[in-house]
Amino acid sequence: MSIRLRVLLLSLGFLSFLSASYAQEGEEFSSALDSARAAEDSKEDTVIYTARYVRYTTLAMMKQGTYTYQIDTLHKNFQYYNPQNQPRNPSIHLGSYGLATRNLLFVPDKTIGFQTGFHSLERYLYQPDSIKYYRARAPFSELYNVGFFFDDQVIRAKVTQNISPRLNVGGEFHAARADGYYMNQRYNDLKSAVFAWYESENHRYNLLTNAVFNKLTSTENGSILNDTLFRNPDRGTSDAESTRLRNTRDERPRHTWRDNSVFLRQSLFVGRLDTIHGGQPEQQILPTNRMSHSLSLRLRNFQFYKNERDINNAFPFGESELSADTTQLTTITNDFGYSFYLRGKSLAFIKNEIKLDLGYQHDMHWYRDRGLHAFLQNSILKAGVGYRFSDRITITGDLNQIVQGANFGDYLYDAEADMLLSSKIGRIVLGAYVQNKSPERLFQRVNYTYHQWEHDFAKTKTTNFSFMYENSSLGFSGKVEYFLIANHLYYREVDNPNRNPRLFRVIEPAQMGNNINLLKLSVGQNFTLGRFHLDNYAVYQKSDYNAVLAIPELYTWHSLYYHGLLYKIVDFNLGFDVRFNTPFRTPSYAINVGQFYNDNAGIEFSTYPIVDVWASATLKRANLFLSYNFVNQHVWPVGYYTVRRYPMNNANLRVGIAWKFYD
Repeated sequence: MSIRLRVLLLSLGFLSFLSASYAQEGEEFSSALDSARAAEDSKEDTVIYTARYVRYTTLAMMKQGTYTYQIDTLHKNFQYYNPQNQPRNPSIHLGSYGLATRNLLFVPDKTIGFQTGFHSLERYLYQPDSIKYYRARAPFSELYNVGFFFDDQVIRAKVTQNISPRLNVGGEFHAARADGYYMNQRYNDLKSAVFAWYESENHRYNLLTNAVFNKLTSTENGSILNDTLFRNPDRGTSDAESTRLRNTRDERPRHTWRDNSVFLRQSLFVGRLDTIHGGQPEQQILPTNRMSHSLSLRLRNFQFYKNERDINNAFPFGESELSADTTQLTTITNDFGYSFYLRGKSLAFIKNEIKLDLGYQHDMHWYRDRGLHAFLQNSILKAGVGYRFSDRITITGDLNQIVQGANFGDYLYDAEADMLLSSKIGRIVLGAYVQNKSPERLFQRVNYTYHQWEHDFAKTKTTNFSFMYENSSLGFSGKVEYFLIANHLYYREVDNPNRNPRLFRVIEPAQMGNNINLLKLSVGQNFTLGRFHLDNYAVYQKSDYNAVLAIPELYTWHSLYYHGLLYKIVDFNLGFDVRFNTPFRTPSYAINVGQFYNDNAGIEFSTYPIVDVWASATLKRANLFLSYNFVNQHVWPVGYYTVRRYPMNNANLRVGIAWKFYD
């Protein structure tokens, strides 16, 4: 309760600052936030620590060399805390934080090898690859909280410290709880991680290690019973609506995901080391030869549980009251890599660099579901080439090929050319890839309470070409992508021309016999007029099979906000967002397998602009936001759908704060 009271008091203080600004606003000027913080900290007889000295690296960065980024202290986009509502990666879902979610736009999955096929809660997982490894002169910690009284609570805490100049250790704890808007929409998760980064004194040896633990619990209510909810002007509160599944507490129907992993990576630099910004926090160590080995152990468990009669037809026809369908997967991965860099010895060496990567990855999988225990393995050869000319030209090519194992024949070949023409003219990026991917396990075999099938589908082949143009000085970015997809896999309701009740809600995997052609155009344009900003993003998707892909033809997002500075230290944004997408064939949701599917009804629900009003600010080392989401529900529309029978969230108020400590 003390945390919630603090958040509320800070939020009220934040609002009072904004309201007072127009009456008391004096001299304003624009300056970097970290400079303001440094000035605030620069007192006599003290050691000055700023965000410049708290830095981090990631696994992807360490694959290029040893370098770090400064922690982000800005509040821009801080209000987008919900993984379901990201402006450039929107989603459809079951109507509340933490419930089953699917991408609204077409986003290809560029993975190969063995995959289970469970994706509905992926946005809430804390992935091992997302870990940040820190280097801090002083202990660094961060507290984060989003919520509004007891409605939603998202809590995070992080602490990290350099035990010695070469060794940093840290830990994180994440927790979330959302009660939703309708009965049985409760979600809760517990996520934690510990991590460490060691670098030898001569900068040649690096060790990264982490352990990540996830437990996600997402309740299923089977949708509401009233399919004409928003046509009744005298309807009651949302939590009074009847749902198809009604058991509560420990007997509530739910999906539970557990995803735990341990990761360790060692790398050794051999030969000459090249250094940029030596002795500074921005120091970069670039090797000429690098050898690396990564070892990971990952244990995943996916379970659906219910223990009640299906009196309201949430599931396909069946007599079972108890369902405890479980899939387990244990994976051990060994990844060996060698990289060679050829560059000049002059101070301008970075202007000309050739890179060669070679690698071998071995995956072992122990898979288990009802009636099947299997051991599978894959051997993957990796290769990559690259050329870099300063920051002007970067050309890369990567090859990943499974040469032996259960998914023999899978491959991903990827190439990209990044060319900076000039700071005024902009940047051009050309890309292409071809992928051959085995069907995910759920497409091939299911033996669950309400669904059973076994298939032997062909691999899905995707060919992609892309062109991107970006001009930072104009605030413009645009990307054109073309996809050619052969043997596309999806879920659909079984054909039922005679309306047989025993076939209602029975789904099956299906594979397209025809190729899918898809054109995707993404455009971003940001405008600035004085202190006013207008950020825009739009995506146009056109395919001969939009109904099969269940995607809209057009999606747009717009954000208009005012940027100001109060009392020389409070930097704030005040504005509103509008997002909209055109109608599309709205999918249904199969509860027990956690999959979105194309039903026989083929309904296209009306779509509406959705408006969110928000404010964000930075006060010293604290970032705050206040948002009122779907504010136009009080005018029009009164509600909407993105998944059949599952109404979206009501208007809601959220308050967030993140406080960083590093001295």
